[in-house]
Amino acid sequence: MSVVALVAAFNEAGSIGDVVRQVRPHVAHVVVVDDGSTDNTSDRALEAGAEVLRHGSNLGKGAAIRTGLGLLLARSHSHVLFLDGDLQHSPEDAPALIAAASRGEGDLVLGERPFDFHTMPRSRYYTNQISSWVISVFFIGQRVKDAQSGFRLVATSALRKLRLTGRGYEIETEMLIKLARRGARIARVPIALRYQGAPSKLRPLRDTTRTCFLAVRYRFFPERFQ
Repeated sequence: MSVVALVAAFNEAGSIGDVVRQVRPHVAHVVVVDDGSTDNTSDRALEAGAEVLRHGSNLGKGAAIRTGLGLLLARSHSHVLFLDGDLQHSPEDAPALIAAASRGEGDLVLGERPFDFHTMPRSRYYTNQISSWVISVFFIGQRVKDAQSGFRLVATSALRKLRLTGRGYEIETEMLIKLARRGARIARVPIALRYQGAPSKLRPLRDTTRTCFLAVRYRFFPERFQ
């Protein structure tokens, strides 16, 4: 296996260096896509040892992921490890996802966060629980507890078959649905969730609503959204 980490980052100067340094021992290479940051995100990522691509303006997480994949899928890596730049994903969990893939458990290994009603914001708890249930039952045909998790490992052979169009956080659900529709095997690995980093930029109601509309489009108009 040759695993490359891909991090989409926007104004993460306070945490991106730690993310890069902590994930580097577990992967062959790290690429950070700076999505139009107005702080020193790019400089901190470079100092930590990442290859950095830059957007001139903020285009959205999905656009940043697509930019990164445009570069990486032309290379020879076997897997892409996706994680966020705000330290809410623990890079120390990367070996668990990589081990599951090395055992042949899935083309997509999804890092599933623990959802605790008492310790996480209620808006995020309910939107994640409801959207994951809907996507599992109606759109991918198998149970996942954290359909919107951005911490995931995907085989490049599977990613090269996709045409991704999402510009925001909905790209994570788009990727999941399209991979499942193409018969990709999905494995699930428990991961830690940390809230001591910067607040999440995800807006639960808006972004979950967009995600659900996107899922409906794939379900009822599949020929248009392969």
